[in-house]
Parts: sequence; structure tokens; C-alpha cells
Amino acid sequence: MDTEKKNNIKEVIEWIICIVIAVVLALLVRHYVFTPTVVRQVSMKTTLEQGDRLILNRWCITTNQEIKRGDIITFEAPSVLDKEDIVFDKENPVAIYNYEPSNIFSKFMYYVLEFSKTSYIKRVIAVAGDNILIKNGKVYLNGELLEEEYLAEGVYTERTGAFYDITVPEGYVFAMGDNRMQSEDCRVFGCIPIDKIESKVAFRFWPFSKFGEV
Repeated sequence: MDTEKKNNIKEVIEWIICIVIAVVLALLVRHYVFTPTVVRQVSMKTTLEQGDRLILNRWCITTNQEIKRGDIITFEAPSVLDKEDIVFDKENPVAIYNYEPSNIFSKFMYYVLEFSKTSYIKRVIAVAGDNILIKNGKVYLNGELLEEEYLAEGVYTERTGAFYDITVPEGYVFAMGDNRMQSEDCRVFGCIPIDKIESKVAFRFWPFSKFGEV
């Protein structure tokens, strides 16, 4: 093989290596540091509108930072969402997650590339040890009326599911959408495990008129 062909092959290999490294780095950043997303649901209206573009902070999850009340988070949707199929257990009021990809390839597609994976975006209302009570359209946290300035005028909180008077277990959070009348959330399917939380909303970058922290 002449020198020119060897150089051409070497150059091609170098390009392939560079592309592979770039793809791997991009996936690592997307999965562990931050990633952009588009709001497609109405459950956080008017805080977040459909079409809003956000940057999600995944580094806080990677480094096990504390999830606090008021944080807007994204999390993997529970496996069971139909109210008719959910068994209410006041002693263990948690969402059901029973889907597990069958092999390494499907795990990579589901957890890393997130193909066919559904995620929800909601606001954390209560953390482990907190008692939540919903009555008369209001939310009570540990016996005190929760002041929710982020809700639009006229929005009230219905008992859309069975989880309206519970204590959040250790390792879980209770989250709801700001658009309470059009939000399928922990009232229906129960508390979310910390390890199913994917990110916290860092800031909105579009529309530019709303650029900044949410």
C-alpha cells in the first residue's frame, strides 16, 4: 500500500474517532449535566406554556443535590396512570414503576437516548415527612394553608385522585402541575421516587421575552 493511501486511511480513522468521541461527550453532557427541552403539556400553565423552550439541570441529580419544595422537576412517568388500575394504600402512597427494558440495547435506548420514554414536568409541593391535605380547593402542608403565588387567578386544587390526605414517604416527593384542573399528577398516581426524577428546570431560553429563571 502506497504512502498516500495509508495517509488517507489514517485520516478517515482519525475522523471516525473524533466523531465517536464527540457523540459520546454529547450524550454524557445531555444525560448527566444539562439538556434542552420543549414544553408539550398544559399542566404547568401559566408558569410554563406549550412551546416554551427550557434548559434542564441534570447535574443536580447526578450529584444528588437536595430536591426542595417549589422546585420544578421532570420525572419518568409512572407505569400505571389509569385511576381504575391504581390501588390506594395510605401507608404506602407511592407511584407504580414496573417497566424495565429487557436488554442492554433497550436500556440504552430508553434511559440514555430516551426513545419511547414519557416524562412529566411538575412542581414539588411536598418532600419526605410532609403531610399533604387537599380540601375545599386548597392545599394544606403540615396542617398549614399553603400559599401558592405561582397559581393563576381562579385556579383551585381538586381531589382528582385518591392521594389527597397522605404523608410523603422517605425517598419520595409529592408533585403537582400549576394548572391543577388539567394536570395528571401525584393526586392520581402517588408520590414519585427520588431516583425517577430526571432534572430540575434551570431556565427558559425561548420565547426570548421570557428568558431567565422560571
